[in-house]
Amino acid sequence: MLKKQYPYYLANEAIQANKDLEVTDKYTGKVATKVAMADASVIDKAIGAAVKAAEPMAEMKAYERQAVLMHCVARFQERADELSDALCIEAGKPIKDSKGEVSRLVDTFRIAAEESVRIYGEVMPLDISPRAAAYRGYWKRVPIGPCSFISPFNFPLNLAAHKVAPALAVGCPFILKPASLTPLGAIIIGEVLAETDLPKGAFSILPCRRDGADLFTTDERLKLLSFTGSPEVGWDLKARAGKKKVVLELGGNAACIVDEDADINDAVSRIIIGAFYQSGQSCIGVQRIIVHESIYDKFKRKLVSETKKLKAGDPKNPDTFIGPMISEKEAERLHNWILAAKKGGARVLCGGKRDGAMLQATLMEGAGRKTDVYCKEAFGPVALLSSFKKFDQALKEVNDSTFGLQAGIFTRDLYKTQKAWDKLDVGGVVIGDVPSWRVDHMPYGGVKDSGLGREGIRWAVEDMTEVRLLVVRTPPKG
Repeated sequence: MLKKQYPYYLANEAIQANKDLEVTDKYTGKVATKVAMADASVIDKAIGAAVKAAEPMAEMKAYERQAVLMHCVARFQERADELSDALCIEAGKPIKDSKGEVSRLVDTFRIAAEESVRIYGEVMPLDISPRAAAYRGYWKRVPIGPCSFISPFNFPLNLAAHKVAPALAVGCPFILKPASLTPLGAIIIGEVLAETDLPKGAFSILPCRRDGADLFTTDERLKLLSFTGSPEVGWDLKARAGKKKVVLELGGNAACIVDEDADINDAVSRIIIGAFYQSGQSCIGVQRIIVHESIYDKFKRKLVSETKKLKAGDPKNPDTFIGPMISEKEAERLHNWILAAKKGGARVLCGGKRDGAMLQATLMEGAGRKTDVYCKEAFGPVALLSSFKKFDQALKEVNDSTFGLQAGIFTRDLYKTQKAWDKLDVGGVVIGDVPSWRVDHMPYGGVKDSGLGREGIRWAVEDMTEVRLLVVRTPPKG
């Protein structure tokens, strides 16, 4: 059961300042709870507290940082049912998927706990010429300082964790703005962090309106901005971020190639998940399915048949696979894209209908490459089918996008695998599975309009630290 109201966290402390943010049950549309919202003055105080916390955070020993992270792991496991129920309600995510995200939250903090005690440096020989014969070099990584995090609605637990956990691992204080549509998971993370002995000001978790959150981006006291969300917002934030380092995890319209040697049943079973998991609201969800012409008809029949079997409805029902989209507005937007593509000659193979925030799992073929549903990020339960004759043609079609996050390829050919890895302009290539496959310690991120930088704890640690060099000269007499 949800509480009647939730606070925000300012400098490690729960503050029930108001009840201004109504969080709805995304399936029923009814208000489920209320959350305190921060204004600009509160955000300013949080940044000031983070600045004061920077030195004590940096002075924490590795085992102390690890202990904080392991406390989180234990408490998230104890509160797993509460976390998954809250996620199911606030995001409309089917309960089985909600439980899966909680397990990934635990994984991400556990990986961060492991990485917190292995942030290494190097001894660097400098004697590359006679003038440097008496010198030795050493470098280490030090925390970058106060960080600003903005997380999205679609994975409100794990994508917040991919910012919070590495910051704790390296000793960076932070302020976090969770998505206003789904703030509860971040607030519960704050509840758990407040149980630890982190220095005052180490964290603030502040739901707030987008138009009141400017300091998250522009304040020069913050040394890094990490944003996950839409490309339009992300690139605008980067333009206004000033001198701070910026990491962007943005959108995609991921493609999946099914080659002629693929196991059709296996490919269909995986693509069903890749395209329609959590109603397709994933930046690496399968949006374009490119199938070899020799197996196209057989693959299409099988995929359409299996898609029609998916159960849609109340996400609290364990049998539900397709829940609501995050809002009726988003469902209407994507439904209009479907209708526009259909008017332009595309064929709806199954689905295509909408009831409020519920949009049917939809497969189409023949969509023009300039239609919104092809060239933009659908971010919903829609996938497009097309065929290819030669593998190089399929690779070009994958690259025919302003996005470049991940791609999936079902092939048994090693040489095609290597060519795809060389030629695809994406952040990651997944062989034998869908582009939406991810494990939380691997480098994850995109190119082109899909963003800058990489997540995955080890890579986030690099972004949240700076290299500090030490040079030692040995005098002639020792």
